[in-house]
Amino acid sequence: MQPSGILRELLGRLPRDIVIDPEAPSYESLRRVWNDMIDRRPSAIIRPGDVKQVSEVVRLAATTGLPLAVRCGGHSFPGFSTCDGGIVLDLSRMNTVSVDPEARLANVGGGALLRDVDRATAKYGLVVPAGVVSHTGAGGLTLGGGMGWTSRRFGLTIDNLVSAEVVTANGEILEVSDSSHPDLFWGLRGGGGNFGIVTRFQFRVHTLGPISVGVWNYAPTRVAEALEGLSALAKRAPRSQTHTIGLTKSGLRVTAFYNGPDGLGHESVAPFGNLAGPGDGGLEDMDFLELQSRSDDFMRWGRRYYGKGGFFGDLNPGVIREMADLSSNAPNEDSEFFMIHLGGAVSDVSDDATAYTGRQAEFFWLAQAIWDDALEDEQCLSWGREAGQRLEARSQVGNYVNEQSDVGQRVSELAYGKTKYNRLAALKAKYDPSNLFRLNQNIAPAHGVSEPNRDQAT
Repeated sequence: MQPSGILRELLGRLPRDIVIDPEAPSYESLRRVWNDMIDRRPSAIIRPGDVKQVSEVVRLAATTGLPLAVRCGGHSFPGFSTCDGGIVLDLSRMNTVSVDPEARLANVGGGALLRDVDRATAKYGLVVPAGVVSHTGAGGLTLGGGMGWTSRRFGLTIDNLVSAEVVTANGEILEVSDSSHPDLFWGLRGGGGNFGIVTRFQFRVHTLGPISVGVWNYAPTRVAEALEGLSALAKRAPRSQTHTIGLTKSGLRVTAFYNGPDGLGHESVAPFGNLAGPGDGGLEDMDFLELQSRSDDFMRWGRRYYGKGGFFGDLNPGVIREMADLSSNAPNEDSEFFMIHLGGAVSDVSDDATAYTGRQAEFFWLAQAIWDDALEDEQCLSWGREAGQRLEARSQVGNYVNEQSDVGQRVSELAYGKTKYNRLAALKAKYDPSNLFRLNQNIAPAHGVSEPNRDQAT
């Protein structure tokens, strides 16, 4: 879609080398996002190199009234990082990561991927608690909450956020922290991209230490028994330990992770290999960077995805039966239930301390249909939606905004609960009253600006 006359005029104020229009050779590749179900054609893709250019783009976008999509890693299930006929602000050039090992701080550009963060911190034996797929954008993951292998020990990604450089809807550049614009700092930690564009994050970093990893597979006939055993282990797990599952029609894959200075890793991880009699697998020799990239190919760009997530208070027999039944009817071998063990340091933080909701959950779950052929869309979407609805009925109130294909006010309200949603809506009215930043799990400003992202649903 070609830019309109007024947009061309406005874009002419920017350096030519940062503006990609539909005639540019790189346009076709740059307009693509991770989820191949999303196929949109923005009028322009703008790739700023610094915060001042981001501010100028925001001001221009507000002038045009066109949709503004903000892109870091391009990973959102619904394709929020692109749009038809609008502007994509692509932060990928702003991906610098610097680490101060003495101060235990990392400064992360708004366009950095998790692999950029992990590689920079690993040089010093340090870690920022974050996600489990290394080509995920660090920015989008953080703004939704951020959970991963070290969260039980060190908290969510947002729990380690010290400050942020934010461009608001009027183009103002703010330094945001507990002591500077604390209301906005509260909303950034779980409120998604509703309140501004974060061009720099500052995180606390932690000593990673030695890790132990074990991976075991259990056949479909042993899934229920294995999940019951896993539930029992989870209730007495130390904070240094977490685990994930991938449940498909082919069976259950359990990955157990231990990170602590006491040398008890192998001893702590080993029981996950005998959840329902001996599992197929064992301890694996890998470093943290290898673990972080282990799922990259499975969750690669160019596949088709539908996901819906939520929180379990525990892994009770009813939940286990539901998951086992749904997995047996999955449309293909790759569609799965992913689940990660939470609690520990995540639950130490008050639910009111940040916008993120779900602090007291023992597990986060994600029902995700994954496929490659567009001819399978109807079948895979149908399974994903049914699986998500059935597990949602057994879940705690609240959900994780980063892992939702469905969009609309109901999704946003369920993510936070009514009281917290109202607080976020008031914050939205203060920092983005015209709802410029609406391509997200949108929070409508409290004064009643309509929530117009429904046409972006998968």
